[in-house]
Amino acid sequence: MLGKLARQQDPNVLVGFDHADDAGVYLLTPELALVQTVDFFTPIVDDPYVFGQIAATNALSDVYAMGGKPLSSLALVCFPDKGDLEILERILAGGLSKMIEAGCTVVGGHSIRDEETKFGYSVTGVIHPQRVLANQGAQPGDKLLFTKALGTGVISTAIKKGVAKAEWIDAAVKSMTTLNKAAAEVITHARVVTGVPPARAERSSPEQPGPAVHTWSVHALTDITGFGLIGHAREMALASNVSLVFQSAKIPVLEGALDCIRAGHIPGGLKANRDFAECLVSYDPSVPEDTRTLLFDPQTAGGLLISVSATNAAMLTDALLGAGVSAVEIGQVTGATKPLIRITA
Repeated sequence: MLGKLARQQDPNVLVGFDHADDAGVYLLTPELALVQTVDFFTPIVDDPYVFGQIAATNALSDVYAMGGKPLSSLALVCFPDKGDLEILERILAGGLSKMIEAGCTVVGGHSIRDEETKFGYSVTGVIHPQRVLANQGAQPGDKLLFTKALGTGVISTAIKKGVAKAEWIDAAVKSMTTLNKAAAEVITHARVVTGVPPARAERSSPEQPGPAVHTWSVHALTDITGFGLIGHAREMALASNVSLVFQSAKIPVLEGALDCIRAGHIPGGLKANRDFAECLVSYDPSVPEDTRTLLFDPQTAGGLLISVSATNAAMLTDALLGAGVSAVEIGQVTGATKPLIRITA
């Protein structure tokens, strides 16, 4: 709907909603820009504290996906008039725990009475204007890395139906409460140390002597959330004027996710994602139907999809793994072709 409104002409907007990016970026000075995002949703787990953690992790993710550092946040609360306030306190406490972990200060918020509980945050971060990592910029020949596993949407649906196994819930909760902070720090650290824009490689500066510090030649970055892997990959491909190829066998999957699909625990968001974006996708005949379905699963606090130079992909993967971040190469970028996205076995 925003696209139907008159566009505000503001030269300080470095990243707006033109390419459906993860967050907005607004220039303040030649060396400082704001990163702004907002996200809130209904409970997807039974434990209110864990729900608060998931909501905070999800909201913070969009700042990390731009290469930014979150600084402050505002809580958004919808809660029943006669609801148990101890439950609300636990939700807020869970969210606060993740904000503290992220080093992001909760400075306030807003609440309204609502029959359906909803919770999330508006998050503000900062970034150097020349170091913004948008979903635009992927280049033919790049490798595609992914830092989490798919399946939180279908597992959350199984949780709501009361049929999810304990081990499925544990795996999904661990994923949804793991900040993308460590991954973002690895991706951006060397570029900050060397003090140069993206896609460069330098040695450490005189002020920070030591061995060679490599940048990773990361050309585009996004997090995989509500539109699923295919939906967000579509945004990256269109914004960058490229096509993407994914090797389905390499895409990590949460325990129980495929079982949920086979049992028919399909969230409405998955169906909507598939209806919208599958027209741009082709599959090798050997790709199983349950895997095809999972590619559209709406993720909560999902992983980062990284488009990185082929020469640096292995090195970045090793650095991410060394920082305790799950990371795997799942595809590559090609020149723009039809179909926009191809899924191989």
